[in-house]
Amino acid sequence: MYRPDFAITNKILKHIGEIEAAKEIIEHAPLLPYWEKKFQDEAMLRTTHYGTHIEGNELSLSQVQKVLDGERIVARERDVQEVINYRKVVEYIGKKKDQPIDEDSVADLHKLTVEKMLDDNFSGRYREKEVVIRNSITGDVSFKPPHAVEVEWQMKDLVEFIQHEKEIHPVLKAGIVHYEFVRIHPFLDGNGRVGRALSMLVLFSDGYDIREFFSLEEHFDRNAQEYYSALQSVATHNGDVTSWLEYFTQCLAVELSKIKEKIERISIDNKMKEKLGGTPVMLTDRQLKIIEYIQEIGYLENKVFPSLFPDISEDTALREVQDLVKKGIVVKKGKTKGVKYLMT
Repeated sequence: MYRPDFAITNKILKHIGEIEAAKEIIEHAPLLPYWEKKFQDEAMLRTTHYGTHIEGNELSLSQVQKVLDGERIVARERDVQEVINYRKVVEYIGKKKDQPIDEDSVADLHKLTVEKMLDDNFSGRYREKEVVIRNSITGDVSFKPPHAVEVEWQMKDLVEFIQHEKEIHPVLKAGIVHYEFVRIHPFLDGNGRVGRALSMLVLFSDGYDIREFFSLEEHFDRNAQEYYSALQSVATHNGDVTSWLEYFTQCLAVELSKIKEKIERISIDNKMKEKLGGTPVMLTDRQLKIIEYIQEIGYLENKVFPSLFPDISEDTALREVQDLVKKGIVVKKGKTKGVKYLMT
């Protein structure tokens, strides 16, 4: 069975600690179905867009949203098909997470990734040709994957590692799988997308789906050079994946911390939840902004509405505040021009 070479550094420990802390809050946050779906839809959009954009897909985020909504857009057919395919990949991962991962799972991921984009003779089948990875700018060979005859047994080793490795932390395991799959480069095309999808499936299968709220692809694509440099660092360290794992865990820690902060904004604070009997409350973005303002300043006055909400009327802003009063989140003090709104 494949045995990765790595060390547990202070950076990795710090990132894992941040991941676990965020995971605990996210998984136990009482959210209405509206917010649950909103977070999952946003994760789907970001995963699909950035997961294909890093491979050269030219669609914008808004165009990808239209494709996901079933709308027709004017764009390269390949780009549209790539987005449709990757959406299916993400959906497959959500359905597959409670089932064993085997070589058929890997083949399924590849078939979905390259549907209508690669000859059926190569879809879901390991490559039988030698390949090299070239720098897109200079044309120089930057990486030589294993020979084709080695692919099958190296993939069997990797799948065995996925199935039987129980001691390594799930996040580290997913990161290791991500790198090792890309190194093997088992297919003629689509290896980057399949590798990232497989690592996500490993995370989900080991109990780290985290309500399907997160997307690592955005962090990879935001600084693609850093992503590829982190992958290439393994070769320069004689196969040691420590530097790559420091990068991988940092990306997940940053992503989950952002989601945790969003959830904390929605959940408001513990005292308020206690006053509301632990019942989750659906708040609009404007109401969240009102609450943040009151928490920062101490109170809210009507005269602040134009600066706080320059794009809406004072009456509309007042209705948002009155709804918060009705929900028992904000209390009204004083009369007429001297009215102030405070947290309950």
